[in-house]
Amino acid sequence: MEYKPGIIEPKWQKYWEETLADVAPDFSDKPKFYNLDMFPYPSGAGLHVGHFKGYSANDVVARAKRMMGYDVLHPMGWDAFGLPAENYAIKTGIHPEISTEQNIKNIKRQMKMAGLSYDWSREINTTDPDYYKWTQWIFLKLFQKGLAYESQLPINWCPSCKTGLANEEVAGGLCERCGAKAEKKNLRQWVLKITAYADRLLEDLEGLDWPEKIIEMQKNWIGRSEGAQIRFNVKGSDKNIEVFTTRPDTLFGCTYIVLAPEHPFVEEFKGRIANYAKASSYIEAAKQKMDLDRISEVKDKTGVCLEGVSVINPVNGREVSVWVADYVLMNYGTGAIMAVPSHDARDFDFANKHGLEIIEVIKPRQGATELPYEGAGVLVNSGKFDGLDFEEAKAKITEWLAATGSAEKKIHYKLRDWVFSRQRYWGEPIPLVHCAKCGIVAVKESDLPVRLPKVEKYLPTGTGESPLAAISDWVNTTCPDCGGPARRETNTMPQWAGSSWYYLRFIDPRNKSAIIGADKEKYWMPVDLYVGGAEHAVLHLLYARFWHKFLFDLKAVSTKEPFKKLRSIGIVLAHDGQKMSKSKGNVVNPDDIVNEFGADTLRVYELFMGPFDQAIAWNTDSVRGSRKFLGRVWNLVTDRAGNDESGEEVLRQVHKLNQKITTDIEQMKFNTAIAAFMEFLNYAEANIEKVGKDVLERMVLLLAPFAPHICEEMWQNLGHQESIFKHDWPRHNPNLVYAKLVEYVMQINGKMRDKITVPAGLGQEEVEKIARDSEIMKKWLGESQIKKTIFVSGRLINFVV
Repeated sequence: MEYKPGIIEPKWQKYWEETLADVAPDFSDKPKFYNLDMFPYPSGAGLHVGHFKGYSANDVVARAKRMMGYDVLHPMGWDAFGLPAENYAIKTGIHPEISTEQNIKNIKRQMKMAGLSYDWSREINTTDPDYYKWTQWIFLKLFQKGLAYESQLPINWCPSCKTGLANEEVAGGLCERCGAKAEKKNLRQWVLKITAYADRLLEDLEGLDWPEKIIEMQKNWIGRSEGAQIRFNVKGSDKNIEVFTTRPDTLFGCTYIVLAPEHPFVEEFKGRIANYAKASSYIEAAKQKMDLDRISEVKDKTGVCLEGVSVINPVNGREVSVWVADYVLMNYGTGAIMAVPSHDARDFDFANKHGLEIIEVIKPRQGATELPYEGAGVLVNSGKFDGLDFEEAKAKITEWLAATGSAEKKIHYKLRDWVFSRQRYWGEPIPLVHCAKCGIVAVKESDLPVRLPKVEKYLPTGTGESPLAAISDWVNTTCPDCGGPARRETNTMPQWAGSSWYYLRFIDPRNKSAIIGADKEKYWMPVDLYVGGAEHAVLHLLYARFWHKFLFDLKAVSTKEPFKKLRSIGIVLAHDGQKMSKSKGNVVNPDDIVNEFGADTLRVYELFMGPFDQAIAWNTDSVRGSRKFLGRVWNLVTDRAGNDESGEEVLRQVHKLNQKITTDIEQMKFNTAIAAFMEFLNYAEANIEKVGKDVLERMVLLLAPFAPHICEEMWQNLGHQESIFKHDWPRHNPNLVYAKLVEYVMQINGKMRDKITVPAGLGQEEVEKIARDSEIMKKWLGESQIKKTIFVSGRLINFVV
């Protein structure tokens, strides 16, 4: 029979759908396994081949786990609100409600075309009012707990998207979504107090099975610093400037302090600042710059000395100057730093440029000092603290200053509160109203969802107000408290809102009375395996962890963390090594690959093309190799289906394959698993007369999660009526995996004490370790010292003590 994927694949996709093969029961006697793909933005006309690398990999895990006896929840839905979907709608001139629906329909078709075994009965869409009712409910709970607040503050603004951006949405000074250079703009915003959870977000990273790189990125973004908050009194005033430092041991080397341009001190003391006009001009220019530009290591160290004011260093009473410089940010620490140019490279450059004094206060224990010196050492030029180790000096100087009321221990974070407002149409309405009498009032829970009104004009205004502000019959409402006239909040939520908790709704998608049923949540949570792009290392993952911890505090969920195990996908590049982009004309459409080669070929190539977590370029010529591989498997099975039993060596080889595939799936080493299949196929073809039905069945079972359609067909051709995915996952026989087992006599001083059976071919070091670990040998050896080991390969090992 000829292998015809165009006929086989639609047949089995229809069968799986009709038999509800992928629907997960909520409660089962089996162990549960919740594996989840990061759901996509339906913001384009469809998926490209790069998207299928992660989807195919996680589908292998889902299918294998079902065969291994797990109750598997493997759902899919749509992250359909926010900038990606709205920008696509603006670009195409199609209303986002219509374009999103069209895109979802097409992407869902592509996913089914690839044989992805999602439980579509649990499909969710973040733009569905029945879904975003609960997104709004979470916001109300945050508001009621004081974790959502209104603020007028300078934010990142994208002039292209015409909306505010969270700090996490700006990369390299550019809008993460469209690549336009971000600006600073003062706007009224809703902000979520994620900083209240900073310690827990940091501490609970311990114990997660996540890539170390992503854990480090989260730790660095949270940026916890322990140190001291020190007060520098303003000369001739009862005021002071507070400085946070992690290096109080260097305080005797402070020769000036630097304020962020936004620091209120300048305005407060403008009457005493002789060069206020110059300082004010510098400050206004600095405020227009992005934070990344301001702190760049290669930039010119600009600044203005505030003439006429100075402060007193509390450790030595020394008068030091006060500067304003844009490399200090108001949103970290206190917005003021103590400058120690001898032990900080940035301060050293600044001091050299402006002719400021440099005093060495830390010397290395050995060798000469080369300034700036930022390493460990002992204190010098530090009064009574001279000779102390710098770590000990940190505590002692802080304690000494604390006793005088000049300092206290403090912890600071780089993490900033989450700017949650968007001045756009396509997002969840924020369920608040503004009443002249009552102030800001929450919409009653019984009135949720606050539905997004249907409009024709949805283009962003760029004025700082969303298009909703112009819809008077929607904006004008009544106050939930007093019943008087009120106006709805017109900012919408960011695209991250709906994706911050979606994994929970998959568990209980049709619940009308609660965000999630407690019994179902306890059964399924946490997510056992979460697969997605590394670009979400900070944004989505940090936000989802924050919301989950808040829901844990509300007792809506039972776990502290949502995602037990996380794995990141290496990006699939175009054939030219660049990122796939329609504008570059290098996008590969999966429809074309499936039409020419079949869905199973697409899956196998995606998994074989390279390590799962590493970037690799697409090569359509190599796809042909995967198609040829499947054709050879097909021919082997259909040609040899009549044989009943296999030769011993063939059995040994297929059991070795069995062990390899099981391990590789667990470790997500899909490329080496496919390579092992190819190696076994070469062997089987070369020894075809010894290959029986038993070996073919085991091989097809192992291949089924990777290439499900062809394996269903081959399984049927081998005489089975039921789906291959109803069959148990095959277990390898350890006795067959190893070429041969040998027995070793274990002796002590020539007297036999025990025997062990080990795989043939092990070396002395390996056999010796196994012998030492034997409980009987441990007993006989006791505390004796082994002087010599006599080893006879394949026969005996003798410890001379």
